[in-house]
Amino acid sequence: MQRRVVFNNRILPYFLLLPQLVITIVFFFWPASQAIYQSVLKQDPFGLRTTFVYLENFSTVLSDPLYIESIQVTIVFSISVTVFVMTLALLFAVMADRQIRGAQTYKTLLLWPYALAPAVAAVLWMFIFHPAIGVFGKTLNNAGLKWDYQLNGAQALLLVVVASSWKQIAHNFLFFLAGLQSIPTAVVEAAMIDGAGGWKLFRAILLPLISPTTFYLITINLVFAFFDTFGVIHALTHGGPGRSTTTLMYKVYMDGYVNLNLGQSAAQSVILMLIVSVLVWMQFRFVEGKVHYT
Repeated sequence: MQRRVVFNNRILPYFLLLPQLVITIVFFFWPASQAIYQSVLKQDPFGLRTTFVYLENFSTVLSDPLYIESIQVTIVFSISVTVFVMTLALLFAVMADRQIRGAQTYKTLLLWPYALAPAVAAVLWMFIFHPAIGVFGKTLNNAGLKWDYQLNGAQALLLVVVASSWKQIAHNFLFFLAGLQSIPTAVVEAAMIDGAGGWKLFRAILLPLISPTTFYLITINLVFAFFDTFGVIHALTHGGPGRSTTTLMYKVYMDGYVNLNLGQSAAQSVILMLIVSVLVWMQFRFVEGKVHYT
């Protein structure tokens, strides 16, 4: 019979929770409440006059064609990053889980990009694919392939997707590798004895057993694509050319920090928070039911 640890001091649990509660209140609930408050106000750029406008900011934002365009860009960008990151990370994890020579070095090299800040990672990719000074950018142009992400919107979106994914692959790789290594060897050996080949073993045995990890990473990657890719986009493309890489998060920055339209920027941040909350709820509502917990 397993013995339970009981703390006689009733204040101790609240004391242990206090630091996390303070951090959550200060860095999440307080900024979120301020955004909701500012979203129903209209201010002049100098903050000298404030007018309560109810839901006028939300109506203006949702009827703006530029905002609808940024929603479309965000959908394409977030899905591309999530699929690209998880596919490559799972492939690398399956390879690293095998008994290969130099596996430790291989794992270490895969983890290094995660230590870089998003802006630093973007600058590295800029030096590689810049049409004038980048190694591959110049090579592509010299080979007759017109490459200039500063003028071509599709190329710019492709570059920010690749740069953002490269930064996030290491995080996904760690969790996939941990999930694969937690699978009992006896299960894999039994499947191989029953005649399961490589693809069938992966599809019927390994993939269902790591479904909790996959579900977690889908949620994390979507949140990452919506919020944490701002530094990559800002350093690489500044939302351009045109508005081809202007995601919802970057438009909040442009309207609020650059154009000083604080009311509409706050309304956009509230809408963005609601979109991400609904996406996470839908994943827990419809996707989690297909997850096999062991």
